[in-house]
Amino acid sequence: MANLKEIRNRISSVSSTMQITSAMKMVSAAKLKKAQDAITAMRPYSDKLTQMLVDLSVSVDFENEFLQSRETNKLLVVCVTSNRGLCGAFNSNVIKECLEIAKNSTHEVSFFCIGKKGGDILSKKHNVIEINNEIFDDLSFENSSLIADFLMSKFSDKEFDRIKIVYNKFKNAATQIVTDEQYLPIENTNSNDAIDSSDYIFEPSQTEIISELIPKSLKTQLYKAVRDSYASEHGARMTAMHKATDNATDLRDQLKLTYNKARQAAITNEILEIVGGAEALNS
Repeated sequence: MANLKEIRNRISSVSSTMQITSAMKMVSAAKLKKAQDAITAMRPYSDKLTQMLVDLSVSVDFENEFLQSRETNKLLVVCVTSNRGLCGAFNSNVIKECLEIAKNSTHEVSFFCIGKKGGDILSKKHNVIEINNEIFDDLSFENSSLIADFLMSKFSDKEFDRIKIVYNKFKNAATQIVTDEQYLPIENTNSNDAIDSSDYIFEPSQTEIISELIPKSLKTQLYKAVRDSYASEHGARMTAMHKATDNATDLRDQLKLTYNKARQAAITNEILEIVGGAEALNS
């Protein structure tokens, strides 16, 4: 019967774990809906703003420090993870990508970590200039703009020659794509659909418009990356907790079956002992 007691205790423990993981799944599902709507609504604006900036800069002879490439000696990688775990491989995939960049790079690599998980790991092995955990407490464009201003100032002061962002891009609740994209300098690629300046009248001027668009585009790009990561986090956690709940359910069912078998065996042994005792008395 001691064995039966152990099995009952384990069934109770697994059932409690199942309730916790199920509750976490529902919470993440509710948060995911809001985060998914936010990033889905933001992507067209961000993509159009970036495309507009590229088209304008291609069509005019314009020099700006954020558009000028220079020899890369110091690289800054912005690592976007989460503050909490229990979300599968969400954090480990981004951290692994950052470690690969540092390993394969011929430049001096430093990190700026958004999220506690990335900062905890990377700070043990590499130079981390700052860890920002507070942005997820109030995820807004204003708060992410402060980080963007900080990154732009580091690039302007030539403390870093290139800045990259590594984050999870949201595809759906079950799929997150680890993305490594250049933040600074802005990649001024040629566009087949570049704006023909003769078709438009710019006010005040095309140069001034580009000067206004560059900081706004960089702030929007960073905010989109953090928003993507935030939605991906809840999608990954919802999926992980769904699998954990299913596994706990299967384990509970197996334990109940084992318990019933052990209980039946114990009852059978007791019946056999009674029958054996009765036969001994009769003889």
